[in-house]
Amino acid sequence: MARKGFQQQLSELRENILYMSEVVLERVLMGLRALETKDEALARKVIEGDHEINEMYLELEKDCIDLFALQQPVAGDLRFIAASFKIITDLERIADLATNLGGYTLQAERDLYPDVDIQGIGDAVIEMVEEAMDAYANEKADVCFEIDSRDDEVDAMCERASSTVVRDLIETEIDDPASDAEIEELMAEVSRLLLTIRDLERIGDHAVNIAARTLYMIENSDELIY
Repeated sequence: MARKGFQQQLSELRENILYMSEVVLERVLMGLRALETKDEALARKVIEGDHEINEMYLELEKDCIDLFALQQPVAGDLRFIAASFKIITDLERIADLATNLGGYTLQAERDLYPDVDIQGIGDAVIEMVEEAMDAYANEKADVCFEIDSRDDEVDAMCERASSTVVRDLIETEIDDPASDAEIEELMAEVSRLLLTIRDLERIGDHAVNIAARTLYMIENSDELIY
């Protein structure tokens, strides 16, 4: 009976982590939508909702610690709890990056580079996280490797986007004499866009981390853990 109760606890832990991932990805979507539409109210909602994710994280962290301390799991169950503990950390950090998107929306004055496909990069990294969580939920080892490979594509997208911003900045002709305020505004917008690209790339990195821990959970393999 005790073992049955323990397996139920493991099942509930998995379900709660999957729910956390859904909330986190919704925050990322909201952050991207706020950036695209310059919706300040939506941006503030993302920022103000970060405490909810932090509370989820702390609750799930406690659940993992209790399972370690009170149940003394072994073999596959031990790997599952250890992987879950790491995965909630990645999800919490993804939520922090979504909060950053909200902050960038509040700072944005105008679109300097409409040709930079922020939404396309965002869609790609969201899909990576969704697939990583599906691999975790359904123990799909092959998908873990696919996510690792897709990260190279996302990195290339981010590199192209960043290069476009930097190249255009170098080629930009500023009216002479330009005021310090105009130059400062231009640099702030460029910096904001580069930070947005960097943060989206990091979401992809966290998806790879989730895939790596999932592979460890399934096959006791550290092949994707850097």
